[in-house]
Amino acid sequence: MSQQTDPTLSPFFNPAGIAVIGASTTPAKLGFGVARNLVQSGYTGAIYFVNPRGGRLLERPIFAAVDDLPAPVDLALIIVPAPQVAQTLAAVGRRGIHAAIILSGGFRETGPAGAALEEECLRVAREHNIRLIGPNCIGLVNTHLPLDTTFLPPPGPPPGDVAFISHSGAICAAVIDWARGQGFGLSHLISLGNQIDVCETDTLAPLAADPHTKVITLYLEGIRDGRRFVRAARRVTRDKPIIALKVGRYSAGRRAVASHTGALAGQESAFNAAFRRAGVIRANTVEELFDWARALAWCPLPAGPDVAVLTNAGGPGVTAADALESHGLSLAMLSPATEAALRAVLPADASVRNPVDMLAAATAGQYVDSLRILLDDTAVHSVLVILPPPPMESAGGVARALIPIIFAAVKPVIIALMGERMIQEAVEYFRAARVPEYRFPERAAAALAVLTERAGRVRAAAGEVERRPPAGTRPAEARRVLDDFRTAGGDTADFLPFEIVSRLLDAYGIPTPQAALATTADQAVDLAWQMGFPVALKIASPDIIHKSEAGGVLLNLREPGEVADGFAAILNNVRTAAPQAPIDGVHVQRMVTTGQEVIIGAVRDPQFEAIVMFGSGGVEVEGLRDVEFSLAPLNEDEAQVLLARTWAGRRLDGFRNLPPADRAAVLDIICRLGQLAADLPELAEIELNPVRVLALGEGAFAVDARARLGA
Repeated sequence: MSQQTDPTLSPFFNPAGIAVIGASTTPAKLGFGVARNLVQSGYTGAIYFVNPRGGRLLERPIFAAVDDLPAPVDLALIIVPAPQVAQTLAAVGRRGIHAAIILSGGFRETGPAGAALEEECLRVAREHNIRLIGPNCIGLVNTHLPLDTTFLPPPGPPPGDVAFISHSGAICAAVIDWARGQGFGLSHLISLGNQIDVCETDTLAPLAADPHTKVITLYLEGIRDGRRFVRAARRVTRDKPIIALKVGRYSAGRRAVASHTGALAGQESAFNAAFRRAGVIRANTVEELFDWARALAWCPLPAGPDVAVLTNAGGPGVTAADALESHGLSLAMLSPATEAALRAVLPADASVRNPVDMLAAATAGQYVDSLRILLDDTAVHSVLVILPPPPMESAGGVARALIPIIFAAVKPVIIALMGERMIQEAVEYFRAARVPEYRFPERAAAALAVLTERAGRVRAAAGEVERRPPAGTRPAEARRVLDDFRTAGGDTADFLPFEIVSRLLDAYGIPTPQAALATTADQAVDLAWQMGFPVALKIASPDIIHKSEAGGVLLNLREPGEVADGFAAILNNVRTAAPQAPIDGVHVQRMVTTGQEVIIGAVRDPQFEAIVMFGSGGVEVEGLRDVEFSLAPLNEDEAQVLLARTWAGRRLDGFRNLPPADRAAVLDIICRLGQLAADLPELAEIELNPVRVLALGEGAFAVDARARLGA
């Protein structure tokens, strides 16, 4: 799929000419570092230096003003003091330059005064139609153009096929040095800084369109426009993988919420749901980010999760088997023909069952023959080769022998090269051949798991089902319900009345048990007779959110006397627990006495808008934390993922003496609630807890529901 790129960004990726404004002849200054790196990078376009003092730098003239620059020039690198940046941008705009990288610091990161300078820079840039990267960044690198606009000490990163976009400049400097030491290169490096204009989402399409980039990696501290990022990343991941490291996941700051769904739907739940929708693979560490990037850039994708392990020692083989299983992979069942072929090339004491243990004296030839045999087995989707320092020959010799087999294979082969000093020759051979190698089986297993995950996502994207509103939903009716409530002076700062929530659910076809409000005990008894026993009683109060905790719920009342006594007991319980809470009465509800309990809810995330939650329901939902999230709206396939990733969902298929429940009804409610949350952006939270799921074909009912409007 071809990627549509924003033409206003092209000067950042392929400039015709570059002006360094603030270039310095003093080697200790950043303005000198930028000029030096630009010249030494081998950039073949026009290069101009600007400084009011004039003179010469690196055998080139220094122009006194931007207005003096000849053509062509379409990118400005600005490295002047922060108070001078806005006027410099104005000069850049008058010269007809419409792209600039502000490398200078001293803006929002320093406080209110710096933030004001930043706003002024953005105003000037918009006035002159200038696209900006930065401020407070280190610039960008394109190793294949080539181009280096940073002020970092040389050498820069070697050319490669992994693009790196970062919100942190310091991480960029570390990654360049680390990449050289790890033997892989970068296609692009982009430091975004404060992102007053160009952000991570803007850079995705240009990098996806770059033929030198095979994998895009992200170091994120946040995302400005969550839904826009998801749309852009989803387009990209159909062609190229994206791996993201999102930091700050354990931030102590969390907005106040009252529902279980809101309490469980922290920022990280939203990011996980967004990445899953976008096809983005989430790394937990910088090491994982680039471990996985190398595997994705250098390996074919596996056809499935079944792995063969080839080793010359039993202990590492068992370690690998454990690691594979922990990542959701499995040991391949080798065919009798494969085991027979292995016996023919290995010693009699070798184990030909997976993991294949060739014994310590395994030769390079036995490694080669065994790997070829394993790759020929149709039950094997990938191979993990473990290579501790061999006792009888060099690790480098084994590596040289294996590389041609790996290079010709259509299945991924990952190397666990264990050791340090005695394996360095093998390390260099594998890296030169672009074969991913890791120090221990656990890291190798994680890389194989990511390859398998990526393969699954590619297959899923090919058969993706369009998201359409479920049949029979009536969004206009739901909108009228909320509008009428507000027009009538309803309290929009509190949880919505039960009757309003019930009407919203009815508009979206979400089934609920029959219920009605009673203001007296006699009225409650009459309603119970009309509905049929047994019934439940629930306090009706806008201030009582968790009704059970206030003694505001009684279940399975089977006689009129129990209903009358229960009505009085609930009022007494609530007045004791919350004396100031207003009480509207007691809801009488037809009991759904059987079935499994789940929770289905939705909250509005400030970055990613509506997200849906599914999991184990009831009063212990926050203690169990058996929940999973998805962006809304969602289709049935995406709802199936929520069920597969939770015990509550898997339990619907039956467990021990628990019969199967109506899974299809749960999927339908998830999709309907997701559509409701997406259609009504003013809803801050809506929660169905519990949803009682009956036997196969009998449906599911939202037994209790609550919803709250946003500010």
